[in-house]
Amino acid sequence: MLWHAGFLAFARNFIDVDTVIPAMLVDAGGKSIQIGIMTAIMLGGSSFTQLIFAPFISNYSYKKPFLLTGINSRILALLGLGIILFYSGKIQSAYLIWLLFFLITIFSLGGAFANISYTDIMGKSVSMESRKSFFSVKQILTGVILFISALLAKKVLTSTGYPLNYAWMFMIGSASLFLASFGFWKLKEVVPSKLSIRTPKHFFSLIKTELRQNKRLPWFLGFINTQGISIAILPFILLYAKENFQAEDTNTGFFLLFKVVGSVTTGLLLFMLRQKYKYRYLLLINVLLATTLPLLVLIVKEVPPFNVIFFTGGIIFAVYSITINGVLLEVSGTTNRALYTGIAGAGNILPAIFPLAGGWIIKQFGFQPFFFLYLLIILSSLFFIFKLNCKK
Repeated sequence: MLWHAGFLAFARNFIDVDTVIPAMLVDAGGKSIQIGIMTAIMLGGSSFTQLIFAPFISNYSYKKPFLLTGINSRILALLGLGIILFYSGKIQSAYLIWLLFFLITIFSLGGAFANISYTDIMGKSVSMESRKSFFSVKQILTGVILFISALLAKKVLTSTGYPLNYAWMFMIGSASLFLASFGFWKLKEVVPSKLSIRTPKHFFSLIKTELRQNKRLPWFLGFINTQGISIAILPFILLYAKENFQAEDTNTGFFLLFKVVGSVTTGLLLFMLRQKYKYRYLLLINVLLATTLPLLVLIVKEVPPFNVIFFTGGIIFAVYSITINGVLLEVSGTTNRALYTGIAGAGNILPAIFPLAGGWIIKQFGFQPFFFLYLLIILSSLFFIFKLNCKK
């Protein structure tokens, strides 16, 4: 798992969903609507499809083949993105956008497919007592690689112009993800976990039963639906920077670097405090931080401090990644973990809709109403956090 985490961390900056991919779409001619669709696909939408994949995967005792299928589809999608961008000069702009969207969709769905199996395997491999340390150590180990790859990604972004810079970014990302997959080819899945699901009707009856028996599950879904949009705001802030302040690829590289520094610093701090913090307090801190992002854009009259915004965005991403995995494992059990991962996909309805609505709102009314809607949803997550009442 650490082998995969390391190379995945290296690849992540070359395919970053908050900076690299939205900047590439804007340079290709995309506007707020396209950014909204892209964000919906890559964040909320990809997770929502876990609700579809989970019933199928849960019927099998061993999940490794599905994990490899998902990873390999992502490798091929990134390779395809790189090839298309190399030859983008020969493709009409309208067709180019749709081809990019198609491959981004394959990449995102592959991640959703793989994540169900990954969560199940990880839950069987890491004991409950070691989970906080595991998530924090993983964040630290990958953090060093993230920082190095961010510097390299920044250099690749600025070494040449569009589209060759993004073509090289995706090719490097594909190669890194290919190397990362070796870690799972060698993995031995020794603990079976099977939950028989006969039909879609049976699956939804299981969800109904879990919602009735597990009183914390509805609050968990409410939490994902609301605080989940906190990791969907940065692509729109990047769009804001490009449309209003003519941010270049050099700026995109710096935004990526500051986001990585924020994420790595947070991982180190949480590792040092792993025996002291509780998920509940981290969730509350994330609400506070998430509200500062649009406020910095709305309040600052001149050029907003985009470096500070993306640094804070990195903190939010790291905290959300650690807490969402930890809380999911706390709420679920061993045999139903794949099912719960699928159910958690249902908690991404709002994060899937929000970017689509956001793109339309920005096109029709501008950025200000969009940022106010974001603030309202983030603040509503406080209700679900208090109801969830995490103990760990």
